[in-house]
Amino acid sequence: MSSESWPPPLKEWVAKCLGQMTDANRAEAQAELRQVIADSFLNKTLWTTDWAGVQLQSLLPKSLALNPLNSLKRKINDGHTVSSKKSKKNPISKGSSASALDPTDLAALNRRAARFQREHEIERQKGTRGHEHTKQHHPFFYPSRFNTPSFDTDEPELNSNVPGWDRFTIVGTSQETFKDYLRLTSEPKPEQIRPYSILQETLNQLKKRWREKASYSWICSQFKSLRQDLTVQRIKNEFTVTVYEIHARMALEVGDMVEYNQCQAMLRNLYELGIPGKVEEFTAYRILMLLHGRNRSDLNLYVGQLTDRQKLDPAVRHALNVQRALAMGNYHSLFDLYLNAPNMGAYIMDHFIDRERIRALMVMTKAYRQISLSFIQNELAFDTIAVALQFLMEHRAAFFQNPNSPDTQKILDCKPAGAPLAEVFEEKYRKVQIKGAV
Repeated sequence: MSSESWPPPLKEWVAKCLGQMTDANRAEAQAELRQVIADSFLNKTLWTTDWAGVQLQSLLPKSLALNPLNSLKRKINDGHTVSSKKSKKNPISKGSSASALDPTDLAALNRRAARFQREHEIERQKGTRGHEHTKQHHPFFYPSRFNTPSFDTDEPELNSNVPGWDRFTIVGTSQETFKDYLRLTSEPKPEQIRPYSILQETLNQLKKRWREKASYSWICSQFKSLRQDLTVQRIKNEFTVTVYEIHARMALEVGDMVEYNQCQAMLRNLYELGIPGKVEEFTAYRILMLLHGRNRSDLNLYVGQLTDRQKLDPAVRHALNVQRALAMGNYHSLFDLYLNAPNMGAYIMDHFIDRERIRALMVMTKAYRQISLSFIQNELAFDTIAVALQFLMEHRAAFFQNPNSPDTQKILDCKPAGAPLAEVFEEKYRKVQIKGAV
């Protein structure tokens, strides 16, 4: 549950509560705040609760917080307000804590609460000025959203029940160039996090190690750790974009679609913030991934939002041509585009090219009685004729009129090959499974 999906009264109430917190009650108040919102979320009363009338017990003066009548102010479970008219019809009997409703006492309590709120606001403004002063010495910080990003993930606000709460951004002090990725289970400490200058050196070293053929598992762990250090320090700038772009390309190269999709999702957020990067390159990758998943509705929506400038980019234009070739069943054009894909587009097409080869073969076996194996190799963009033969065998379509002839002279018998191809397509390619899809 993102804070962006909260009702405005809830946001205003949370901001008010945060402004009333002090160092003495912050931990207790934040815990109660989390619980109140989590209970409301589970009870589906986020939009029906009168948040202006909800009072945290931990923010009340101690004498008032002990009064059981204050529980009336937490109207969370039913999401409705307590009617003043109903209260008049059902007065509280004498002998109970009716003295708490004395008008004189309530007026005094209201004045005291207002005084506390003014004092807390002054303290909060002092803290804000100190925080802004810190940021002036670190121009690479990007203003945070309402919630603090989850310390263990790239993307903020992933926990649907318990939101994270705002704290001052930390600045790391660790001087370690390399650090294995470990899932954070508590608030990070500055001595465990690398500062911006060290992270820049880390990226340079990782690129060098990748060129030297270092193990991808080690490289991936280092990049995840690097991304984690960027996240907890809220560093969102061109360097952050570069880190995610490089890791995404490495993941594509080795077929790690889980990490690729995580990087792609974060890059979309960074680009939307206006941070420069290889926007067109990753726009093309996004189109190809949607083609892989055959997500036509999202694809049409995404393509419809492209700017004229993006459509003129060679990589984006290539991806749109792939879309057009698939829509028209123009397999000759499709496989030519596969052989001439810019950047790392071919690595994404690798994930759905076999599916399209089967579809192309299904059309070809209906249109022809016989096809030479060498023609299949050239038309479907196989690297060698041996790879084409192996593909037909794996997909139960290796029916040749002259099976004992050399591979360059083999002729596929189309009629018996058609039915097995259709069966294989239903079994293997009808459903699309994408690891790490977002």
